[in-house]
Amino acid sequence: MRKMNRGKNDRYTYRVTWSEEDKQHVGICAEFPSLSWLASSPEAALRGIRAVVADAVKDMRAGGEPVPDPLSTRRFSGKFMIRVPPEIHQRLAVEAAEAGVSLNRLASAKLSH
Repeated sequence: MRKMNRGKNDRYTYRVTWSEEDKQHVGICAEFPSLSWLASSPEAALRGIRAVVADAVKDMRAGGEPVPDPLSTRRFSGKFMIRVPPEIHQRLAVEAAEAGVSLNRLASAKLSH
């Protein structure tokens, strides 16, 4: 078994899900959406995707490419802008007014569900 660099690669956002199509567990990494690893167990899928990410990071560094920062180490302001069609904006504004809350509070509540 090969040794992995356990530095920043362990800070990435990993997930293991079931692939009905492949009849295997699939390991994925949010910061590297093009990479995945199929395995017969969730543990093996996680080990596999972590190894693939470690190799990708090593190759990117060797090639002078920028390496994505882990989501877990990024700072988030709590603000983002979203564009919606005017009809949806109007419908949400009416819904917020009827509920006696701000449009921001209504949107935040809807997004948190």
